[in-house]
Amino acid sequence: MKSIQLLFFLSFIAFQLSAQNTYFCPPCGQACDLVTFDSPGQCNHCAMELNQRSRAEQEAEIEKRNPKRQRILFYLHEGIEVLDWAGPAEAFTSAGFEVITASIDGQAITSQGVFRIEPMYSIDNAPKADILAFFGGNAGQASDNPKVINWLKERAPQSDIIFSVCTGAFFLGRAGLLDGQTATTFHNSIDYLRELAPKASIIEGVKYVDNGKIVTAAGVSSGIHGALHLIKRLKGKKKALQVAEYMEYEDWKENGYILKQD
Repeated sequence: MKSIQLLFFLSFIAFQLSAQNTYFCPPCGQACDLVTFDSPGQCNHCAMELNQRSRAEQEAEIEKRNPKRQRILFYLHEGIEVLDWAGPAEAFTSAGFEVITASIDGQAITSQGVFRIEPMYSIDNAPKADILAFFGGNAGQASDNPKVINWLKERAPQSDIIFSVCTGAFFLGRAGLLDGQTATTFHNSIDYLRELAPKASIIEGVKYVDNGKIVTAAGVSSGIHGALHLIKRLKGKKKALQVAEYMEYEDWKENGYILKQD
């Protein structure tokens, strides 16, 4: 009997010691919310400072905060530029956003002739999203599809922000979403976008332009700048800096053109 009691006692002590050395990141709505760490520091996924608490306390905090994860829908098309979408995807997921993907028919697409990507949805069954995102690479041909443009026109009023990177702005231009807006795109496509969206003011020499609902980024790596700007706008500068540091993107500068943030 004494040996059994001693065993229970030692198990209890071990449990207490284990609980005392358990660390969690502040709940951010990502899978790392319940990842345990045995020492202080930063979460290696979301880069937030770890807090010492038991699992039960962490679960209670998650339930208390119940953060709403903002959903971003990436539209992926054949020939899409790799860094246009991959850079923002890294930034947004690191910041705790829910990133989902869709192609026109739900079938796999090839990114820049190199990577085969299996999207989660087609545009017919993709769920509503807080942010719609469009990217460059073969965008002239990809945006010249009435089904995609009609879908964008239908979905735009249901979303808070429409975001484009590089020549992904062609989709917005063809849908009439740039009318009366200021926008930018890939430096070699400025003149073409001006022809495509004559009612818009197309500017160059900036990494992104924020009109409030319509946010456009310039070419390729500028998508990361635009994504970090949106993270700052929606989750604060501290979160944006944490993501930039996590990505080792030391050259991030707030070098965009902000008109308004509705």
